[in-house]
Amino acid sequence: QVQLVESGGGLVQPGGSLTLSCAASGFTFSTSAMSWYRQAPGKAREFVALISVTGGTTTYSDSAKGRFTISRDNGKSTVFLQMKSLKPEDTAVYLCYANRNGYWGQGTQVTVSS
Repeated sequence: QVQLVESGGGLVQPGGSLTLSCAASGFTFSTSAMSWYRQAPGKAREFVALISVTGGTTTYSDSAKGRFTISRDNGKSTVFLQMKSLKPEDTAVYLCYANRNGYWGQGTQVTVSS
């Protein structure tokens, strides 16, 4: 049974930082590129970041570039998203996605507010 379980979300003040984790099971994690997406209320789901199988290549949306860092630990089947300098417009549900097979996690809520 495939599972992608996100964690690490929460309420943070503008300018603060959070690190999200996505623990994968039920498929060969080390053979799949992984991505983070986010969806704010009333808006379409949008791409945030992608990391290649080995972690050697990363891609970011313009809004994430310079503030977010995606990484992975293949030994622990986990992908991370470090977020800093958070803004209110970063408020959304953040979802993990396994590119090879199209699996989605259930998401974790990030709220940036004072």
